[in-house]
Amino acid sequence: MCTVTFIPIEKGVILTSNRDEKIMRSLAMPPSIYRSGHTVLVYPKDSVANGTWICMNENGNAAVLLNGAFYRHSPNPPYRKSRGIILLDIIASRNPLFGFDEIDLTEIEPFTIVLYANSELHELRWDGIKKFVNKKDTSLRHIWNSATLYDENVIELRKSWFEQWNTKNEFPTIDAILHFHKFTGDGNSEHDLMMSKQGIWSTVSITSLQILSNKASMIYEDLLNGLITPVEFVIKNSLLTNNAE
Repeated sequence: MCTVTFIPIEKGVILTSNRDEKIMRSLAMPPSIYRSGHTVLVYPKDSVANGTWICMNENGNAAVLLNGAFYRHSPNPPYRKSRGIILLDIIASRNPLFGFDEIDLTEIEPFTIVLYANSELHELRWDGIKKFVNKKDTSLRHIWNSATLYDENVIELRKSWFEQWNTKNEFPTIDAILHFHKFTGDGNSEHDLMMSKQGIWSTVSITSLQILSNKASMIYEDLLNGLITPVEFVIKNSLLTNNAE
C-alpha cells in the first residue's frame, strides 16, 4: 500500500504498487474475479479484512490505496470499516469520483487513493476530518509514497530516483517498471523501494495494472512465496480470461 507509480504509455497507462506490510500479517490471496452489485472487479484480497489495496473494474477504472493522507498520523482504533473495503466501495461505484464524494468516512482511518477512472487521474485524500480531491495530468508520470512509513526526506529521495529512471526510460515496458519497483535504491533497506524496516515491515508484493483501450491485465507477484499470478480481461465485458497457473 505504500509506493505507487503511474506511467502513461502508448494507448494506455500502467499503475504499479509495492505493498509494504507488517511481516507477521497473514498472506494475501492472489487476484481473482469478484462481482460487486452491478459491476465486476478484479483484485488481490487481504485475508485479514477482506478488502484490497489495488483493484480494477470491468470498465477499466482502477484504484490504489496508500495508508495516510498528507502526514503521519497517530492511529486511533477501533475504526468503523477497513480502508481496503472503502476502496472496493468506491471503485464499484458507477462513477468512482462521485462515489468518493458521497461515501461516509466518519471513523475511517486516513488514507490516499490514486484513482484512474474515465481516462482521468485523481488523488483522493481523507485526513480523518476532510476529503481532498486533486486532479493530476495523465500525460505525466507520477509517484506516491505512504505518509505513514516514510518521512519527507525519504519521499523526496524516492522522487529523485524516479526522475532519474524517467530520463533513462523514454518508452518503458512493464518489465522495466517492475525492475524499478524491485531494484531501485542505494542499499539502505529502510528506504529502498523493496524495503525492510525495523524487522517489522517489508515489501510483501508488487502488483502492476496495464490498462489499454479495450483490454487490461494485472500481474501480481507475491514476494514472500515467489508466486506470480497474471489476470487478463476485456474491458466493458465480463472478465473473460484468468491466466493464473
